[in-house]
Amino acid sequence: MPEPSSRDDADDTDRADQARHADRAVGADDAAAGLPQRLDGLYATRPPWEIGRPQQAFLGLARSGALRGRVLDVGCGTGEHVLMCAGLGLDATGVDLADRALSAARAKAGERGVTARFLRHDARRLAALGERFDTVLDSGLFHMLAPGDRPAFADGLRAVLRPGGRYFMLGFSDREPRTPGVEVPYRLTRNDLTTAFAGTLRIDSLDPATIEITLNTVGIRGWLLAGTRLSTPAA
Repeated sequence: MPEPSSRDDADDTDRADQARHADRAVGADDAAAGLPQRLDGLYATRPPWEIGRPQQAFLGLARSGALRGRVLDVGCGTGEHVLMCAGLGLDATGVDLADRALSAARAKAGERGVTARFLRHDARRLAALGERFDTVLDSGLFHMLAPGDRPAFADGLRAVLRPGGRYFMLGFSDREPRTPGVEVPYRLTRNDLTTAFAGTLRIDSLDPATIEITLNTVGIRGWLLAGTRLSTPAA
């Protein structure tokens, strides 16, 4: 199929189909509402964000040497970014609530002969891990969080990142057209991100990026955020 040169009607339909896979925000009361089962159901077939390799945005970070030390991938899915980091010789852990995704990630690690750890854990409750990391990766998690859950996520990020540790987030941008009747994934503004992490991170860069998907070759308009954990909370 020729590579599309614009976002045509077929691409709009594909994006709508993708969005319907995640038509509710991840909210604080979702565990009681069956969130793990709902997330697991997304992996009954291959979801559009599982492209079978790392996102180019994160590959660029790996090639630049920006990923260091102990790495945590929040909402790791089937583990491509965890396995990328493990392949670099880094101590890499992924957390997710979808059992099917975690099983697939562990199978990939075995097939590739890579040592990595995959845990069933709620990424909104990172402090409960009781561990510290040098790098946290987030490909497609933050844009699923309801606004009311973002402060708790930032607090959890502060708990697991060592002072000076880095957080890299790839998520939907407000430049991506909305699907009528569908709110989630949230289209994040620059202000959404700087406000959410104020007092937790120094925002080092916040650049337009593409989120690759299986549905088309155009992808999703996103943000790539790079931040450094502050040693003390900002005043």
